[in-house]
Amino acid sequence: MKISDVLRTKGSAVITVAPQETIASLLGLLAQHNIGAVVVSSDGATVDGIVSERDVVRQLHARGTELLEAPVASIMTAKVVACSPDDELTEIGALMTENRIRHLPVVVDGHLAAIVSIGDVVKARMDQLASERDLYEAYITQ
Repeated sequence: MKISDVLRTKGSAVITVAPQETIASLLGLLAQHNIGAVVVSSDGATVDGIVSERDVVRQLHARGTELLEAPVASIMTAKVVACSPDDELTEIGALMTENRIRHLPVVVDGHLAAIVSIGDVVKARMDQLASERDLYEAYITQ
């Protein structure tokens, strides 16, 4: 199974935030869309970074409430690990686990195409395993 298979079910909508936006506006986006991370992009098509609610919490503890007026770029992860639609689901799951990454932008020809979460990967893998189990059960009972 490939990431493109996950995207067929999930869709490819991606919420982005500009690097100069405030952390307060970032929190509004996270809450409004009920998501845990946002791709940081100055043009909505390229990946400048990624920022998660975890990043906010860690920095809020360190810097206090003045963090809310700081730009997103000040806390984003600039060295972003990304994947492509052709990547295998099992490889991406392992990559996310090994690097402790919960959200991974999907990039095609240098442009942001989608985003997948560890939850998306786990759900797709569970669905795949259930389907295989059903096939084996049908084979054995026939």
